[in-house]
Amino acid sequence: MLRGLTTVRFHASDLAAAKRWYTELLGVETYFERPGYAEFRLGDYRHELGLVDSAFVRNLGKHGGAGAGPSGAVVYWHVDDVHAAVERVLGLGAEINETAGEFGAGFVGASVLDPFGNVLGLMQNQHYLEVLATRAGEAVPQGTQG
Repeated sequence: MLRGLTTVRFHASDLAAAKRWYTELLGVETYFERPGYAEFRLGDYRHELGLVDSAFVRNLGKHGGAGAGPSGAVVYWHVDDVHAAVERVLGLGAEINETAGEFGAGFVGASVLDPFGNVLGLMQNQHYLEVLATRAGEAVPQGTQG
């Protein structure tokens, strides 16, 4: 039934500022925009990160994002070095949500709050690397299959 990640959507009360911040962080421009919405494609599989103006959230069903603080799912994006990635986003104005820690052998994760209140997960993920190696036709090293 679930075949893969399509779009991760973040909300921002200042869409223009959010576009600038994520353009700086990601090093790419948006590939799709319409009033109140902007979308980036990024990473090895060209996943989509969408930014929606918070003014439109009430039109998106029951998910209003109006809790007392960060809530809901945390999406972790694979990075090569969690500690370096955390330092980079902190330097751009994010704040720590979850300090870096080991989730198991080959898995190190952390999360931050972007300047717009969204939780951004960062993770070194061995499974991601295994899938990437397999899709590239490389042999997966022995002992890393999970």
